[in-house]
Amino acid sequence: MSKMHVKLKVNGDEVEGLAEPRTLLIHFLRENLKVTGPHVGCETSHCGACTVDMDGKSVKSCTVFVAQAQGADVTTVEGLVNPDGSLSVLQEMFREHHGLQCGFCTPGMITRAHRLLQENPTPTEEDVRFGMAGNLCRCTGYQNIVKAILAAAEINNAQKEAAE
Repeated sequence: MSKMHVKLKVNGDEVEGLAEPRTLLIHFLRENLKVTGPHVGCETSHCGACTVDMDGKSVKSCTVFVAQAQGADVTTVEGLVNPDGSLSVLQEMFREHHGLQCGFCTPGMITRAHRLLQENPTPTEEDVRFGMAGNLCRCTGYQNIVKAILAAAEINNAQKEAAE
C-alpha cells in the first residue's frame, strides 16, 4: 500500500511523516514520532490507555486512522506539562493523591481528565466518575483518581478566582 504524507500538530509542534492511510494514530504517534505517553492497551477502544486530545475532544487513538488526523491538533500527556517543564496541576494531583500505581493507564487517564475539566471545571464526584468511565485502570480502584481530579478542579478554580 502506498504511503501518504501526514501533517498535524502534536503537543504544539507541527510534525509530518509518511504512513499508510490505514495506520492508526496511536502507532503513528509512538512509532513514527516517538511520542510514547499514550499506550497501546486493548486495541479495541475499551481501555482508554491510548486517549489523546484531538481538536478539543478526547479520542482513543487506537480507533483513529492517521488519515483522519490529517491537519488535526493533537495533545498527549507530554503536552500537558507547564511551559517550564514542571507538572501541571492535574498531573501533580495524580502524584499527590496516589492516582496511579503501575502507571500504564495514567497518560490516558490524565489526558481524559484534562478534557473533562475543560468541559466541566466544577465537576461533582458523579460527574468525574461518569466522565472517566471510558478509561479503565486495573490497579487503583479509581477512588484516588477521582480524588486527584476533584483536587485539581478545586485548585484550578481557586487560581482562576485569584486571577480575576
